[in-house]
Formats: sequence, structure tokens, C-alpha cells
Amino acid sequence: MAAKTVIVTGASDGIGRAAARILHERGARVVLVGRSPGKTEALAGELGADFHVADFARLAEVRALAETLLERHPVIDVLANNAGGIMGSRRLTADGHETTFQVNHLAPFLLTTLLLPRLADSGATVINTSSALNLSARLDLDDLDAERRYSGTRAYSGSKLANILFTRELQRRHGPAGISAASFHPGVVATNFADGTDSVARLTYRSPLKRLMLTPEQGADTLVWLATTPPGEGWEPGGHYAKRRPAPTHRLAGDPEAARLLWERSEAMLAADPAQGA
Repeated sequence: MAAKTVIVTGASDGIGRAAARILHERGARVVLVGRSPGKTEALAGELGADFHVADFARLAEVRALAETLLERHPVIDVLANNAGGIMGSRRLTADGHETTFQVNHLAPFLLTTLLLPRLADSGATVINTSSALNLSARLDLDDLDAERRYSGTRAYSGSKLANILFTRELQRRHGPAGISAASFHPGVVATNFADGTDSVARLTYRSPLKRLMLTPEQGADTLVWLATTPPGEGWEPGGHYAKRRPAPTHRLAGDPEAARLLWERSEAMLAADPAQGA
């Protein structure tokens, strides 16, 4: 990993923070992206790393982030789309989208597509953090903002399936140009996941059960493995992994038409944003 540029989103806490530290120790030039200014800057100071603060609930900040990354980094070897979260009650972002769907899928989709030419030129690996909860998803491609049916768990599991569909369509469309994409399940990790929300998940993460969960370092292991292992040497582009092995996915994850529709509808949602300029 010596001198390779690795961008890690969601780097201010949890597995993103752990992965950034490990990759830095292995010689990578880590670029941190986090929502918390204090935590992100503190980790950047510890690692001597470049850092950027962006709230994925605001697409304007994602666009500004992409512009800055393109200005500062002529080569991007790895993009780890790790930022994410879960809401309880249905909330809309300033952009008018359901928050879980925007933060977990639409914002990383936007960031990745804005960086596509640079990623292709670099022969980059794109890693998307998903979850085993994709297996229980009820993703409605005609209601991505969950206007008709909503629960916090439904929105989260649907967004995690969207991460896998996005990975596979990214590979199909841009693999020939040099990009290698993969998604992974980190496991149930003892982090501050769900803090600051009214999701019932926050109760689990504050309970004694947290002691039985994986450490952030353990949860980051598959991300680090994908980032440091050449495509085709242990993992295949377009695949979904857990514990460094192929992992099961929802039946819809293998549907190329669903992957195509999600990509096109994500593009349409972004094009309809009156604040967007691309």
C-alpha cells in the first residue's frame, strides 16, 4: 500500500476510523472524510493525514467534497464508501430525500459518479459497506424515498441492498474502464451506530449486548483486505464479502435489471435536485 491514496468516508468513528489507522500503518496515504469536525480533525492530526468534513445528508456538501478531492488528488487508488446510518422516524433531508436512503446510498452514489473519470484513470478499487440485513430488504424501486411505506429497519435494509446493486452495476458499467468494485458486510460491530437518532437500534448498541459485538478493528478487517488485495487475488470484482469470503445476498441482488433501474433512478433523483449543477 506504500504511497497509494485511499479515501475513507465515515472515518470519524467506528470501522472507518479503525480502517484508516490500519491502512495508514500499512503505508497508505489515507484521506479522511467524516461528518464530525472534531473527531475527523483529531484523527487526521494523529495520522498526519489530509481530511475533509462533509455531511452526506446535504448533497451540496458531497458535490463540494468531490470537487476538492479532484483538485487535491491526481490519483485515487481506493474509494471506501463507508459512511452510513439509520434513522427511526421518517425524516427528509434538505434535498427532499428520505435520510437513510440518501446518506447510505444516494450520497455515495453521487460521490462515486462525480469521481468516476479519476477512479477509472487510476484503476481504482471502490468498496461499499453493506450489511447482512440486505437479506431481509424490501426495496421498492418505485418508492425509493419511502413515501408509501416506511420503517427505520425497512429503510436501512433497503439501502444496504442498494449498496450491493450499486456495486454490481458500477462494475458492469465501468469495470471495462479499469474500476474494480466490491461490497462487504462488516459484522455487528460495537460502535456509536444509531446514536443521535430515535431508532430502536440505538438501544441494542447501548445495552450489555454491545460487549458481544465485534471490535471496530475486527469489523474493518474485510474492508482493509479488499483495499490491500489486488482484484482477482482472493476476491472478484462485483462480489459481496464477509469475513474475507463470498457472502449471501438478497435474491434481487443478482437481478441485472434491478441494478440498472436503481442506477437510472438514482441519476434521475439527483438530476431533479434544483441545487445540483451536474
